[in-house]
Amino acid sequence: MKDYFVLRVMAKLLIPFILLFGFYVQMHGDYGPGGGFQAGVIIAAALILYAIVFDVGPARRVAPMWMLVALSCIGVLLYASVGVATMMAGGQFLEYGVLAHDPAHGNHLGILIIEIGVGVAVAAAMLMIYFSFAGRR
Repeated sequence: MKDYFVLRVMAKLLIPFILLFGFYVQMHGDYGPGGGFQAGVIIAAALILYAIVFDVGPARRVAPMWMLVALSCIGVLLYASVGVATMMAGGQFLEYGVLAHDPAHGNHLGILIIEIGVGVAVAAAMLMIYFSFAGRR
């Protein structure tokens, strides 16, 4: 435990800021650079840093495989459900403008929901890949 004291303290300080930056990239991806994919990778990187510094066991308890599989499925279903909702509203698949009274608001809402779905799916998939290989000798 004492061997990596500085590394553990720095990780405890940095991980919340990495997660906050990931959520910032997620929520502001439609206004500037970033979006769901980048945010998902940043959030997964924070949890992977936790797993590297504090061991894979506690990280697997924080994010068990069943939860990661469920989150990745939820992300994909969220993406697809926006497309189905646009078709049910009279538009084409992923034609966001029909989601609200004003096409600009519909575009913003559709892109935001799509990016959240992508972010959740990418973060879960990255963690599933890491946990699949972590701990093997």
